[in-house]
Amino acid sequence: MNNKNLYTIISAVTLVCGAGFAQDKNTDPNKLGTEVVNVVRAYDATISDAFKVRATANNDDESVGNKKPVIYTISSFPVASTFVPEKGKAAEVEKGSKLKSFNNYALFSAGNYTNINGELFLSHKLNQKSFLAGYASHFSSQGGIKDLILDDSFSNTKGGLVYGGQLDNFGWTVEAGGRYQLSNYYGLPTKHIDFDKSDVNGVSESQHYKNVFLNGGVEFRNSPFTGLDFRYDYFWDDFGTVENRFKIRPNVKTALEFGELNVGLVVDYVGTTYKNAFTGLKDKYNHLNIGVKPTLTFRDDNYSIEVGVSTFYNNGEVAGKTQNRFYVYPNVKASYDLVPGLLITYAGVEGGLEQNSFQQFSEENPFISPNVLITPTDKKYDLFVGLKGKLDNNISYNVKGSYKREKDKAMFLHNEYTVNPSRIPYMFGNSFGVVYGDVKTFNLFGELRFDFEENVSIGLHGEYNSYNTNTQEAWNLPSVKAGADFRFDFTEQWFAGMDIFYVGKRKDVFVIDSKGLIGDYNTWEDPTVVDVKDYVDLNMKVGYRPTKNWTVFVKANNMFNQKYNQWDNFRTQGIQVMGGAMYKFDF
Repeated sequence: MNNKNLYTIISAVTLVCGAGFAQDKNTDPNKLGTEVVNVVRAYDATISDAFKVRATANNDDESVGNKKPVIYTISSFPVASTFVPEKGKAAEVEKGSKLKSFNNYALFSAGNYTNINGELFLSHKLNQKSFLAGYASHFSSQGGIKDLILDDSFSNTKGGLVYGGQLDNFGWTVEAGGRYQLSNYYGLPTKHIDFDKSDVNGVSESQHYKNVFLNGGVEFRNSPFTGLDFRYDYFWDDFGTVENRFKIRPNVKTALEFGELNVGLVVDYVGTTYKNAFTGLKDKYNHLNIGVKPTLTFRDDNYSIEVGVSTFYNNGEVAGKTQNRFYVYPNVKASYDLVPGLLITYAGVEGGLEQNSFQQFSEENPFISPNVLITPTDKKYDLFVGLKGKLDNNISYNVKGSYKREKDKAMFLHNEYTVNPSRIPYMFGNSFGVVYGDVKTFNLFGELRFDFEENVSIGLHGEYNSYNTNTQEAWNLPSVKAGADFRFDFTEQWFAGMDIFYVGKRKDVFVIDSKGLIGDYNTWEDPTVVDVKDYVDLNMKVGYRPTKNWTVFVKANNMFNQKYNQWDNFRTQGIQVMGGAMYKFDF
C-alpha cells in the first residue's frame, strides 16, 4: 500500500456515467473511462481479469492473498436493456487524468421508465495513517415493458462504511455494509400458455434479496506471512431462505535459493437453508471447503515458471446426507518473453474446487427460485496457451485458447409450469433453477486495444465456446460473445463514450408438470427445447464539465431498441435515456 492510494479517495478521471453493467460478468465496460473512488483493500480476482491485456507477464495475479487497489465506479446504473441493478463490482480504469481530485461526491440522474439513480460518497482522513469512508447508492425503475401481466419494476439499494490505514510494516482495510434488492418474477411463458390476469390474481410476484456483510484484509511487509483476506455474508429473501457464508484466505511467501515459495490457504464455508413452500419444513445444504495451494516460482529476465499442486477437502451436507472427499489439482503456469516488450507467450494448467451459493446465483440471475441445489463445482483442469504483447506503442493484444473440464458445473434452466393451486409466485414457469453437469469447454478468446494519446481509446474483444456435456444441452451458455468500446475526450470539458456487445444464441426448455413440484429435472417427459435468440446492445454517453466540481451527462442504453430476452421470457426494456449531474467536493 502507499499513501497516494490510501488517501486519494476520489480520483477524478474522465466521467462515464453509468459505467456499471449488470448483464454478463465477462462484459467489460470499464475501459470507457470513469470517475472513480480509490479504496485499497483485499483484491478478489474476477473472471474479467483474465481478459485484460497486460504489457508484461505476471503469474502472481491469482495468488491467494494478493492485494491490489480496488476502484469503485461512481456511476453504477446499468445498461437499460438488461435492467438488473449493478451490484457495485470493482472496476479498473486504465488511463489517468490531469483533472483535480476530490474526496467526496454526490450524483443524481433520472430517465424514462421512471429510472432513478442516486449516489453519495464521503471520506475523511483521520490522521496520517488512516481514513474513514462511507457510501450509499440507489437505483430503481418502475418498469413499464408493454404487454406484461406481472410487475417488472426493480430496485437496488446498498451502502457501507470503509476503514483503512497503514503503519510501517502492515496495512489494513475493513468494510461493513448491506444491500436491499427488489426483483419480480414477471416472465410468464405466454408463448406456450394463454394467460390472462385472472390466472395470476392474488399472486405476489415480488422477491426481495437482503444482505449484510463484513470483509477486510491485512497486508504485512518484511514478513513471510504476507497477508490475510476475509469476508462474511448473511443473506436472506422473502421465502424463508437464509444463507451464511464465510471465507478466509491467509498467505505465506518466502524466498529460497532457487526460487520463491508461496503457500495459500483457503477456508470457504456456505450454509443454505430453504423453507419448503408446501410443507414449511427446512431443506439444508452445508459445504466446508479447505484448500492448500503451495507453489514454487522461478523467474529470470525473460521467463517465469510457477509449479504447484492444490489440495482441497470438502465436507458437505446435501438434503441430510453427509459427503466428504479430497481433491487434487494441478497448478502450473509459465510465460516467456519471445520479443522483449512486444511478444509474450504463456501457458499453463490449473484446477480447483469452486464454492457455489444461493447469493451468487441470485446475483447472476435474480429470477432464480429459492429451492435450488447447492454443491461445489469441481474444475478438474483448465489447460490454456496464449500470446500477448504490443504491436506498437499504441496497440496491445491478447490471444488465448483453452480447454477445461468442470464436473458439477452450474447452469440455469427454466423451471416447469406447474398446476399451482397454492399460487406460489415462482411456479408459473416464470423462474429458473440450477442443473449441474459435467461440461468440457473449448474456448478461443481474443482482444485488441488501441490507445491513442491520452484522450482516445478503442477496444475489441470476442470469444467462441464449444461445449460437450452429459446434459441434453449446455443450458443458457452462449457459444459466441463479442464487444467493442470507444472513449474520446474532445476537450477537458467535453467527453463521449460508446460500447456495443453481442451475445449469441442459447438453449433453454419449457415443460408442463402436473405434479405441482419444480426442479426435479430427471422426471421430465418430452421437454420442449427453446432457442433463446441472440442480441446486440449499443450504449452511448456524452458528458460536459462546466466547472472543476460539476459534471453533467446524458446516456442512452439499448439504442437499437431491441426488446430481447436476456433470460427466456424475461423481455428487456427498450431504449432508455438518463440524464443527470455529479458534484465533487472536499470538506
